[in-house]
Amino acid sequence: MNTKTTAVLLIFGALAIAGCNQQEDAAAPRDRHFDTAQLTRGKALFEQNCARCHGSDAEGAFRWRVQQPDGTYLPPPLNGTGHAWHHPRAALIGVIDNGTQPQGNMPAWQPKLSQAQISDIVTWLESLWPKRTYDEWWQMNRRYQRRSGRTAG
Repeated sequence: MNTKTTAVLLIFGALAIAGCNQQEDAAAPRDRHFDTAQLTRGKALFEQNCARCHGSDAEGAFRWRVQQPDGTYLPPPLNGTGHAWHHPRAALIGVIDNGTQPQGNMPAWQPKLSQAQISDIVTWLESLWPKRTYDEWWQMNRRYQRRSGRTAG
């Protein structure tokens, strides 16, 4: 091979590798840079509306996995130690919008809270999740967005 051909192959090889790295980076969990004002609003809204049942640190009820005699479940933790992070952001917002009845006792918050307020609460909850939990959730949420055609979150 001559020098010119070698140089061209090296350039194409470098571009191919760079392209692969960009695709991997696009699919990798992003650093968590939450908007401070949104977190402040989300925490305040959570304390006003959710902490009474889910706990001030979103730790949930002690026996949240145990079905109660009436068939419902107690409020789960939302801080990354329960199952909430297994759901895409749209589902978390939907649960807050519509409540959990008849499986749980959480009322629908859509009449009382705006979509922006609910988004602030969910963002504050996401900020509580350990990095590994958040990274796994982020990947799952991206897969959901691709399948459903959603782009937010």
